[in-house]
Amino acid sequence: MTKGIDWPAIAGEAARRFGVRRFRPGQRDLIDAALAGRDALGILPTGGGKSLTYQIPALFLPRAVVVVSPLLSLVQDQREKAEAARIDVARLDSTLSSSEEREAVAEIATGGNDLIYVTPERLESPEYLSLLRERGVSLLVVDEAHCISQWGHDFRPAYLGLAEAARALGAPPVLALTATATPEVVEDIVRQLGMRDPQVVQTGVDRPNLFLEVRRTVNRAMKEQALMELLRAADGSAIVYCATVRKVEELHRWLRAQGENVGRYHGKLKVSEREEMQRRFMSGEVRAVIATTAFDLGIDKPDIRLVAHWNFPGSIEAWYQEAGRAGRDGKAARATLLYRLEDKRIQSYFLGGKYPDRDESLSVWQALGARSPSLKAVVEASGLGEKRVKVIVAQLIGAGAVERKRRALVKVRELDAGDLQRVLQEYEQLQLDDRERLESMMRFAQSAACRRRLIREYFGEDRGDACGNCDNCRSGIARLASERPVRDRTAAVQAP
Repeated sequence: MTKGIDWPAIAGEAARRFGVRRFRPGQRDLIDAALAGRDALGILPTGGGKSLTYQIPALFLPRAVVVVSPLLSLVQDQREKAEAARIDVARLDSTLSSSEEREAVAEIATGGNDLIYVTPERLESPEYLSLLRERGVSLLVVDEAHCISQWGHDFRPAYLGLAEAARALGAPPVLALTATATPEVVEDIVRQLGMRDPQVVQTGVDRPNLFLEVRRTVNRAMKEQALMELLRAADGSAIVYCATVRKVEELHRWLRAQGENVGRYHGKLKVSEREEMQRRFMSGEVRAVIATTAFDLGIDKPDIRLVAHWNFPGSIEAWYQEAGRAGRDGKAARATLLYRLEDKRIQSYFLGGKYPDRDESLSVWQALGARSPSLKAVVEASGLGEKRVKVIVAQLIGAGAVERKRRALVKVRELDAGDLQRVLQEYEQLQLDDRERLESMMRFAQSAACRRRLIREYFGEDRGDACGNCDNCRSGIARLASERPVRDRTAAVQAP
């Protein structure tokens, strides 16, 4: 531990404000790194107390702690908990009215807040970056940091600009937090955030209280029957994840017709509808929610006894992250994947349009020209959508070819044919990696080995002993199964 840090005072504040008498594994190391001014990456399991690792430093650091959080519901939840612990909090996000935003800006400018929650999109604004830099930032926290890899290249490109935002804020120490990350994702997080020799604290992905299972279903009728059995056997709340909005709507209607007390949640609902559904679920008025993954990160309900996946996700890390919503109270809970081979088509479709292709990247490079255009001008000249252009611009900034100066995009060096070829190949390799992750998800679903051993190995941990608390161990077939890994780490060859 770093010398000069007053741990008795820290322990006292943790007890008085949060009722914490003993730090959980990894918390003390991450708090120490934050107070010592060192970059750190914390991989703590769901329910492992990640928020305490920046809320405690916020009480002792001289300037503000800025927390980048991906979902508005998560920002609201964390804000309420911090205020309950008597920490001065501000937030900058799209839900604020004009008057609320002016009030928040005034508070931040006068230095009245220890914690400032922002969405990544707010850190794309030069005005907000200037405000925060003038206020002074002691620590930049990236919560749910796996989103950098999971979301940054498709529908949340603002994640790709966080390293640039950190520089604009004066390059404060960075604390990245997530519940799950493979060694490759750890490397990607460190690279994307420009972290400097970070301390990596990993306490293990294992959640012994979760019963892990895969139920193979050959048609929709079998799937429906399996889901009904799961919901009726669950002694508590449940979440059922679907891959698309359409599937959420279909399944919600069918379950309501069967007399089940279920709600629905997805990104196409109005904000007021989503907030009301979350309130009803958290209060127990609705026992189960059928949802897309938009429901995942904002939920901190300790008595969820079942998380079921109607469609399998695109990777093991996505499945395990979402399954981790179950059993946060430490009691027995079930995480079930309803596996049907045909579902692969959905994820393959998503992957097909996730990354820019060479022609799209070239069109943006040409649209940048030599006149330092705005992002809007590049969008118009390239004929691509704004999110697509943002992803490609982030790629070019990372290559050192473009800089953002106020609202203009400036070419700082020309790329020769070889340089441009290497830049364009980066996304081709990412696409190959994603397809291998999807194949790993399928191999996991089809495997007869101990589920927990497969997960430990996938996340780069020691395989350990068979768990005795998964479907394959309970049935006895895990003892007879070969131990082929679910991920072939040599399979993703370099793009030509």
